[in-house]
Amino acid sequence: MVSAGGFFLGKRILLNKKIIMDRVSVARSITRLSHEIIESIDNSHERVLIGIHNRGVPLANRIQTEILNINGLNIKLGSLDITFHRDDYRERLVMPEVRGTDIQFRIDNKVVILIDDVLFTGRTVRASLDELNSFGRASKVQLAVLVDRGHRELPIKADFIGKNIPTHEGEHVEVNLSETDGEDSVFLTLGDK
Repeated sequence: MVSAGGFFLGKRILLNKKIIMDRVSVARSITRLSHEIIESIDNSHERVLIGIHNRGVPLANRIQTEILNINGLNIKLGSLDITFHRDDYRERLVMPEVRGTDIQFRIDNKVVILIDDVLFTGRTVRASLDELNSFGRASKVQLAVLVDRGHRELPIKADFIGKNIPTHEGEHVEVNLSETDGEDSVFLTLGDK
């Protein structure tokens, strides 16, 4: 792990920042997730990938491409905006950016694989399930995440995990992807975030 010392960022003080995953390990984890998803496929139900905004969408795109490159399977892809289903929506001081849900296919009787960057309390996944129910009744919903950091507040468990990163109170996992942040990396930030 590479560590950066404490520094000021506006009014926030970051005490320590450690790189947990670099570009190569992020790519390796995405390939591993793709292989695990392929191995789970049986012929009983069609699979679809749905990325959760923000960073779950580029992850879903990459996983779809990996699966296509590995075995030629072209899995349908969608995106989910959970803005109005979040339980902290009314507590936010700034109006969040609404990106919209884009699912151009029926999900009834399909296995939906939700994709997100970090699994933490489970509240994002709960909100995703609320939004997903507006589009039909999937035969099964599975969850794929790049990072599972623990500390669940809801009974939610990922089916496919790129990397487990156990964290402590006061730590924050920061995922950067080239599509949204200009680089692929995962940092563990200690201190006030």
